[in-house]
Amino acid sequence: MMSNNPTLRISSVSKHFETGKGRVTAVDNVSLDIKQGEFISIIGPSGCGKSTLMNMIGGLITEYDGKVLLEGKQVRGCQPDIGMVFQEESTFPWRTAIENVAFPLEAAGVPKDKRLARAHELLDLVGLTGFENHFPSELSGGMRQRIAIARTLAFQPRILLMDEPFAALDEQTRLLLGDKVVQIQQQLEQTTLLITHNIAEAVQLSDRVLIMTFRPGRIKRVVDINLPRPRSSEMMGSEKFSSYVAEIWADLRTEASKGLKESEAAAAH
Repeated sequence: MMSNNPTLRISSVSKHFETGKGRVTAVDNVSLDIKQGEFISIIGPSGCGKSTLMNMIGGLITEYDGKVLLEGKQVRGCQPDIGMVFQEESTFPWRTAIENVAFPLEAAGVPKDKRLARAHELLDLVGLTGFENHFPSELSGGMRQRIAIARTLAFQPRILLMDEPFAALDEQTRLLLGDKVVQIQQQLEQTTLLITHNIAEAVQLSDRVLIMTFRPGRIKRVVDINLPRPRSSEMMGSEKFSSYVAEIWADLRTEASKGLKESEAAAAH
């Protein structure tokens, strides 16, 4: 999983937490190289350390073992080269769509005409031309998430991290938004990491899918998704797509069962 010149190198990272019941290892010795323009999905049972790993990569967690290197330089703390999109609602309700997207550029002191021009480009990219002056309350959940993605892309980050950004959406919206994300990622050649619980979503979007073990979180297996691009949700009915979903579920089922047994044991006590 190590290559000569990766855009992002995750090298032997581990994270331990001290709890009332002792020391817990959330992530254990994870290493991975990610090339420019790759789309990687991370999938695993609840509590396997996916979000912890993402927060280490994004610089939100700074105390851990190992290293995260972006273009050979160690990542410590938040930086504009790494953008993050979360599951939680993150639009500003008092700002219009275009004002939301332009906000980080405004905060950085970019002149108004330039930031609005860039915001227009990004809204067009995510398919929201015509909704520039709508407030979030006037838009659907999927449209608000597209605004969040556009806002994150405003600074043209080298790496885009997405932590279950579609989890609160209905299945049809997830599929259509997945198509849009694929289109954006291919157009920008954006290096992207996605955390998801949805196996079909991971196969639909990714070049590689990382399957994580139940706690402590390790990389159990990496599945290369050899499906042609450009992709859309239409290919989900194909035999090859279904075989990838079944293959990933076979590995994931074992790890999910461990998490379920632990939850049941904790409830019994």
